[in-house]
Amino acid sequence: MQDDDVEVWATDEVHFQQHGSRCRMWRPPEIRDPVLLHAPTRKSVGYFGAVRLRDGRFVFRLETGKFNGPSFLQFLQQLHRASRGTGRRVVVITDNAPLSPFPTSQTLARQARPPFRLGLPAAL
Repeated sequence: MQDDDVEVWATDEVHFQQHGSRCRMWRPPEIRDPVLLHAPTRKSVGYFGAVRLRDGRFVFRLETGKFNGPSFLQFLQQLHRASRGTGRRVVVITDNAPLSPFPTSQTLARQARPPFRLGLPAAL
């Protein structure tokens, strides 16, 4: 990006899950293929992240609940604070996740100073 008046961020979300699949057990030698039912335990962690395309700066937020509009708004507020000191116009590229067009995030974008734009505009 050649325009020094614009700061472009690319955002995405990621969710890692771990299902229990290994265990140690004793079995009698005559049982060839034992079946062991596991407890329904699952560990998971999710993150929102953004990379500033100008210099590769990375901003992230741990998401312990669901990925939804309010949690995306909290991440956008964090991203706005991270880019506030530059004085540049901010453009945030989002994917087509259903949480991205959340109406409150559009309200935040309109009220932010410097201007904060969500989505990829036709021309910067």
